Amino acid sequence: MNAVLLAVHVLAAIVAIGPVCVAASMFPPEARQALNDDPGAASRLPVLARICRTYAVVGVAVPVFGLATAASMGVLMEGWVLVSIVLTLAAAGVLAGVVLPRQRALLEGVGPRDVLVASTGRLAAATGVFNLLWAVVAVLMIVRPGSTTGV
Repeated sequence: MNAVLLAVHVLAAIVAIGPVCVAASMFPPEARQALNDDPGAASRLPVLARICRTYAVVGVAVPVFGLATAASMGVLMEGWVLVSIVLTLAAAGVLAGVVLPRQRALLEGVGPRDVLVASTGRLAAATGVFNLLWAVVAVLMIVRPGSTTGV
């Protein structure tokens, strides 16, 4: 059962978190191009935002199966798992509290152009933090401090 839970957890991470990281990273430069009156970029922005929103919801499966896997393996209270949980919550907070709302604000395009351009920079920074948090979680999942795999 552990192998099935772990496989579902890893597949969910690849299928759900990967697209959010990529689409969220593409959004700020596309928004800058759209603000420079590039009609192609303007038409891509809603698609990128929809990818982020949809896969953010699907991404809830990652920590759900992660917790189930850790519990079934008896490692739920190990330090690397607890740190991963905290970092996952932080990533979810950045996505839900900063990235998605700023994408929505840019899609609505309310405000002076210079404010919107500055907003793309802040969005890019928040997206970078989101991606970095997930990268650290991925490394923790592979390295697992104190594991018996010898890594």
